[in-house]
Amino acid sequence: MSSLASPSPSPSSSASSSIIYSLTFLLSLFLLGLFAPQFFPLRKNQERQPPIPVNKELDDLHLFELASNIELSHGVPKISHLRTANSHPKIAFLFLTNSDLVFAPLWQRFFQGNEHLFNVYIHADPFTKLSPPDWSIKANFIPAKKTHRGSPTLVNAARRLLANAIIDDSSNLYFALLSQHCIPLHSFKFIYGSLLGNPDSPSSYKAFGNQHRHKSYIEILSGEPHLFNRYVARGPRVMLPEISFDRFRIGSQFFVLAKRHSLLVLKERMLWRKFKLPCIDLYSCYPEEHYFPTLLSMEDPKGCSHYTLTRVNWSDSIDGHPHTYRSPEVSPKLLRQLRTSNSSHSYFFARKFSPDCLKPLLKIAEEAIFRDRREFWVTPFS
Repeated sequence: MSSLASPSPSPSSSASSSIIYSLTFLLSLFLLGLFAPQFFPLRKNQERQPPIPVNKELDDLHLFELASNIELSHGVPKISHLRTANSHPKIAFLFLTNSDLVFAPLWQRFFQGNEHLFNVYIHADPFTKLSPPDWSIKANFIPAKKTHRGSPTLVNAARRLLANAIIDDSSNLYFALLSQHCIPLHSFKFIYGSLLGNPDSPSSYKAFGNQHRHKSYIEILSGEPHLFNRYVARGPRVMLPEISFDRFRIGSQFFVLAKRHSLLVLKERMLWRKFKLPCIDLYSCYPEEHYFPTLLSMEDPKGCSHYTLTRVNWSDSIDGHPHTYRSPEVSPKLLRQLRTSNSSHSYFFARKFSPDCLKPLLKIAEEAIFRDRREFWVTPFS
């Protein structure tokens, strides 16, 4: 009986198999790199944040529509030529916080004597127990929801503040978003005058009719390091077709928005559907630094400053947090340095300050008032 020998593989078939194995290996590496972040989150000590529940988002959308519709029904407020207290344009100060407002006494000095020119709104994380702010000004605590750093919840918290401020007082024409770690660098009248003009002028009410000219002060940057990583944080093509990479922007979370841009933010839906999606690369996920700059850059780039009015020191950033100033660092010289800017406006606010900075800051304010008997922060800073 003759034995049947198995045919040996030809050189061509061996080469084809090697190519197939190589391609399969390379494809496996590509897929691993693409989807690994879904299974191995990159940011340590942080759990993946779940999507915003539908019922909570519907509540917010209802609020945003209400604010937009109220503004449309009100139109431009009717202003008396007698210039009553209600005729003044106002600035809404929006505090977004998850801890005590330890600098409330400093803000009290800042606001004092200008109660007819501002409103204060506070979004305090309901899962954090806060002590009542140590000030006598009227502050509106708005209905709040839990927030997470590096998640779309911070975007909606900011929009919640904008909506409540618009609904509460139609005279609010500018909206300054701040944190509990922010301090003012100028007097109230300096900031008000820079945005809305002299409140004592007979023509101050004209700001209501000039709202279409009001500029928003928001940082809008492109070409920054790691910008592409942030763009693909939700997946390689998730932002398409609405947002191409060349239109994706980054900027400070803190801004001063004109009313027309605040309304634009509340009415917007298309881009929000992208930015609210959970990220797979948690190291690169900061919706609060991308949604507002990207939206306003796409809708009205010429109506925005492209720079922020809040000074932050990133020289020794730790885990995405800026430098925190401590008590020994606080001095008139530091405050003068923090106000310095390369833009057409000096910085109005600064962060991040630790609670122990309150006493030296109050001392500087007291000395300025005592020497010149003038308003807070006028001397030696204005």
